[in-house]
Amino acid sequence: MSAIERLIRPRSIAVIGASADPSKTSGRPVSYLQKHGFAGAIYPVNPKVAEIGGLACYPDIASLPDVPDVGLVLLGAERAHVAVRELSARGAAAAIVLASGFTETGAEGAARQQQLMQAAGSMRLLGPNTIGLVNLTDDIVLSASGALAMDHFPAGPVGLVSQSGGILGAILSRAAARGVGLSKLVSTSNEADLELADFIDFLADDDATKVIALYIEAIRNPARFREAVLKARGAGKPIVAFKIGRSEAGAKAAISHTGALAGSDRMYDALFRQLGVIRAKTFEDLLDIPAALSTGRKLSGRRVAILTSTGGAGTIVSDSLGVAGFATPAPDADTAAQLRALQSGAHAMLDRNPIDVTLAGLQPDLLRAAIRILLASPSYDALVVIAGSSAVGSPALMADAIHDCLPLSGKPVIAYVSPHAPDAVSVLTQRGVPAYTSAESCAAALDGLLQAGMFEQVPTSGSAGTAVDITDLPAGSLDEAQAKTLFARFGIPIAAEQVVATAEEAEWAARDFGGKVVLKILSGEIAHKSDVGGVAVNLTAEAIGGRLTAMADEVEARTGKRPERFLVQEMISGGVEIILGMHRDALGVAILLGMGGVAAELFKDTTMRLLPPEGGLDLAEARAMARDLVTWPLLDGFRGRLKCDVEALAAAIVAFSQMVAHLGDRLLEAEINPVFVLPAGQGVKAVDGLAVLGASK
Repeated sequence: MSAIERLIRPRSIAVIGASADPSKTSGRPVSYLQKHGFAGAIYPVNPKVAEIGGLACYPDIASLPDVPDVGLVLLGAERAHVAVRELSARGAAAAIVLASGFTETGAEGAARQQQLMQAAGSMRLLGPNTIGLVNLTDDIVLSASGALAMDHFPAGPVGLVSQSGGILGAILSRAAARGVGLSKLVSTSNEADLELADFIDFLADDDATKVIALYIEAIRNPARFREAVLKARGAGKPIVAFKIGRSEAGAKAAISHTGALAGSDRMYDALFRQLGVIRAKTFEDLLDIPAALSTGRKLSGRRVAILTSTGGAGTIVSDSLGVAGFATPAPDADTAAQLRALQSGAHAMLDRNPIDVTLAGLQPDLLRAAIRILLASPSYDALVVIAGSSAVGSPALMADAIHDCLPLSGKPVIAYVSPHAPDAVSVLTQRGVPAYTSAESCAAALDGLLQAGMFEQVPTSGSAGTAVDITDLPAGSLDEAQAKTLFARFGIPIAAEQVVATAEEAEWAARDFGGKVVLKILSGEIAHKSDVGGVAVNLTAEAIGGRLTAMADEVEARTGKRPERFLVQEMISGGVEIILGMHRDALGVAILLGMGGVAAELFKDTTMRLLPPEGGLDLAEARAMARDLVTWPLLDGFRGRLKCDVEALAAAIVAFSQMVAHLGDRLLEAEINPVFVLPAGQGVKAVDGLAVLGASK
């Protein structure tokens, strides 16, 4: 057995600092282990007590009759390292340190955590500042959480890994109340040693776990996280993550709590999307979505049937589904005819959606028949059954009726419980029908199922580029011409241009190009040239000389620096302006695509993709980025416009990403704004850009 497996499935447990008073926090672990049926050996350690809970209590770790698989350390931060050192010396597989007062408190705590790690040696460590772990599959409770005072927790297929200790108890109690079965729950907290990815990796191999839920404050090791997630995805286990820190206040709270560097929230969006991690938008989603995924059912489309006996609730659900992008079409003619045959009378609303079957909650046979028809109907991809007041009085009747129909189809079936009826929610969920008390939760659950289907294919590795020599380019901020020379070497098409120094040279260059041209200052120090009067468009050869002199005067007046070099560029028109750039932070390096030009920062219509561990993005990912944009219709022939050359744009995105991957840490910044995407077949052209290179190593 590996150390992590011995931690989660220990045969023997030492509880260091155990109290004989089960009402105290330090008295809970032994009490919980006994209460929830741990079958292995329990060794309380406390020099002041001879017996705890009918078990012999040992004065120190050296006195234990056997080497424990796990040591649960209940001592304070000042003494925890002593117990950890002694456990390591005895050969324990792992220790769990519950005490706070480590890196989350500042420099002194960080030194204390380092001391703890040195004491652990080769022994694995969970925590510190953790609430521990709970293995419901095997009745093993290694925690002091007050939530474990409950008598029973349903075991099931959902595993949870949380970087917050309190969330473990919150999910445990909520799941128990709703009848959602959990397998393993782990609080990693400070992650001095064992981290989020270690337990994702373990759950990927755990037969009892079918869905993995994550509560994330910050991913400390993105490469390890990616590896573990892809392993779980390869094992067919969907992952749902709730990442705090979407707001500035939340981000500050997360950082102060964990002491870890966090990537920007948009970078997390990009990472999750690329790895196929379903992002929970609310804390409730962290349980709602896994509850639906744990049924193993697949959602292949957005058409939902709503079966109800209460019109108001049906309308609420229909509205929430519509907001979430789902459709609730009326039954097709054949389905409607079959439904009408079930119940006659003006009170029956069987040819529209929601499908209102009066008193269905009290007539199980009628409910079964309606469910069978809707599951077999080609008009629907999923079914929501509403449990109204008539149904919740005897929830087992409805639960059994729905459960009996489940084998007839693989389509998702969920329930919305309209009155406040926690027992009905639990009964339905335990009978294989995920039940929710809010219409928004129904929509979130179905959206999670839809995303899981979209994410079934495990991401492939990146695309490799060819090696490019840039030894002739200087370190620091490149001027525009140098930057575009860099881009061109990686295969990005560049607008025709010429560097000039005088009005006469500018006039000659303009005559060479023919037609109208663009004039720009050339400087590695001024990134936004148009802000200081450093760009002029639609110039003729006759006008460009005078405009160059006036431009030099204006830029000098605004910046105190007189430009000495200029760029004359062919005038590009008739395309869509796109921005293409890179962003680097704690999570990695991302490629950014968005609506470009001078209004790029105003519209903020952008999408991002993180680079894979090796190489750049592939063409499929590049095409998907273009379709992500709100302004995608402008590229796709909006209102009679010519369709743009999206394939050429995708190729440019790939080339840019390969450049970023190839240059690695040496490329500090890079942006092309704009890239003109011309009509189909005419390609793309980069007309402006910047790049900052670090010194070569």
